[in-house]
Amino acid sequence: MTKDEEQTNIKDTVVYLGLTKEPLIFLNDLKLEESQINLDFLIFASRHTSKTTQPAFLVHTTGNWGANADFGGDPFDLSQASALLQKAGFISLIGQEKSVDLETFSEDIEVTHHGPTNLEKPLLFMELGSSQENWNIKEAGKFLATAIIQSIFKYIEYNGKKNQEIGIGFGGTHYAPNFSRLIRNKDVATSFICPKYYIQGLTAEIINKMINNTKENVDYFIIDWKGTNSEDKKHLIPLLEEFNIPIKKTKEF
Repeated sequence: MTKDEEQTNIKDTVVYLGLTKEPLIFLNDLKLEESQINLDFLIFASRHTSKTTQPAFLVHTTGNWGANADFGGDPFDLSQASALLQKAGFISLIGQEKSVDLETFSEDIEVTHHGPTNLEKPLLFMELGSSQENWNIKEAGKFLATAIIQSIFKYIEYNGKKNQEIGIGFGGTHYAPNFSRLIRNKDVATSFICPKYYIQGLTAEIINKMINNTKENVDYFIIDWKGTNSEDKKHLIPLLEEFNIPIKKTKEF
């Protein structure tokens, strides 16, 4: 994007900042329909926690693949999502120059998980992890904030160029390394990613929701082939074949 294009986008873009003391994963009703604000999408700036406490910046869409909704949202439900927004968030993280203090931080895409699931607009979580020590690093907070701002303009850029192939992902582990590589290196963006440990529970109804809740038209179902065992493939592939959407492996792009 040129400087002139970026300045034009800034003039044409309105960004609203909201603050809450409520846990973000439980914000299932922002009452957006009662406001006069017509939003295109939502980005939640959040903390991330993991057992490994690996310093990280992360992005992901939200939803619950099973009956457990302890971490917000409804069972077997997915948020609205934009593949272009998720890619914009991820590329904005990896495209920034990191200071020496942030060299140990990784940038990752996580699979779709937790709530909220009922918001009317596409939602993306952008997170700072993964411990109290990391959360207290001011430079890390500034890095994430800058990435969030950049992701807005990246989204506008992708939306204008129309050069990204849109996919829905299946397989692999929570931090989705094969999808991260694909999205980083190719003109591919994904909205939802269902990890391998939920594939056996997928139904045609959930697949249909993945398609309908994706803002963009879906070009491909994308399978992390090595990250999906044979039994899961036996369940998944016939299910996907019910839909008129081509199936590709991550390595085929």
